[in-house]
Amino acid sequence: MATVNIRRDVTDPFYRYKMEKLQAKVEGKGNAVPPAYLIKYFGFELGAQANAKPSDDRWIINGSHDAPKLQDYLDGFISKFVLCKKCKNPETDVFIKDDKITLDCKACGQRSDVDPRLKLSTFIVRNNPKGGKKEKKKSRREREKEKAANGEDASPGDSNNSENDDGDFALEANSDDEVTRQAQAIEAEVEIKDDEWAVDVSEEAVKARAKDLPSDLKRALVIEDGDDEGADGPSSYEQLGSWIVETAAEKGDVTQVTDVEIYMKAKEFGIETKHKTCAVLAQSIFDEKIVKQIEARAGLLKKLITSDRHEKAFLGGTERFVGQDHPELVAQIPAILLGYYQNDLVSEETLKAWGAKTSKKYVDISTSKKIHKAAKPFIEWLENAESDEESEEDSE
Repeated sequence: MATVNIRRDVTDPFYRYKMEKLQAKVEGKGNAVPPAYLIKYFGFELGAQANAKPSDDRWIINGSHDAPKLQDYLDGFISKFVLCKKCKNPETDVFIKDDKITLDCKACGQRSDVDPRLKLSTFIVRNNPKGGKKEKKKSRREREKEKAANGEDASPGDSNNSENDDGDFALEANSDDEVTRQAQAIEAEVEIKDDEWAVDVSEEAVKARAKDLPSDLKRALVIEDGDDEGADGPSSYEQLGSWIVETAAEKGDVTQVTDVEIYMKAKEFGIETKHKTCAVLAQSIFDEKIVKQIEARAGLLKKLITSDRHEKAFLGGTERFVGQDHPELVAQIPAILLGYYQNDLVSEETLKAWGAKTSKKYVDISTSKKIHKAAKPFIEWLENAESDEESEEDSE
């Protein structure tokens, strides 16, 4: 079996620390790679589903990823979770205490902490075999309720990741608190003048805006029967969607429309707390690169998605976005849902309920069936993950 240096930046052929060269082959929809923490790391880094608890010693990660690419990610894993931060040797023992992961180097004696902001760090702490029974991951709303009960700030903006030396973590500039602060600052500094900012809701103005709204957008953003402004004009939701689309066209890309701009426009229309707004955003704030854009929009979405009803509307809007506007993205539904789940935008319970039943509320029934069929691997993964956790707790 061919071997490589554990530190691939060391070219010395007599370097004492060796490992077997990683092998991978495309098999069905995934790759066979070892083992539990490593496969989860690959899953997080690649934005793919990963089977971290196989029953047959076959570690699967969805997608087609060649060996050199995986080898590069393996280097990152070794650098972050194996090598001593001081001497760079892999003679480290891992200790987990008080939600901290510490590497204790047997070569030089250095003790160094693993970055707790890494997604794999969270996974390792929650699945520490020495930690007794694990607490099930609490939903965002459950955490907020606990904070409120303890008299703490119940704002959902818990995280504020800053960039580390390797550039692995971008500052979460669009966190919930940041969106609010920027919106309040703008409102405080700008005197809102009726002739510049206010929305004219007179019958004549509404009909005029209806004529100007593109016909394809009118069809795309019809949320459901009973919208707030009747058949004679576009609803506030349609106008919000129209504004996002048009602003994105002016700026050249939808990612150039900031979270604060979107939030303030929704507030201007008086729909920032409405569940239908979440359906509109699912259809208008992403493009064909949605999988990579979810995390960047998480701050805004966490602020607006505040109930199960909001979550369901957001999933409905996603069905319409994929099924009607971007049918080429149907195959990426599992990755999209995984992004929603990992960023705490939609709860596990809502995802399971959505996956169990098709609906013609947002798209025709055949399209809904096609999307749900594509989502099946992700829903099954959720079910299996829950079953595995329960069986582990029963055996302890």
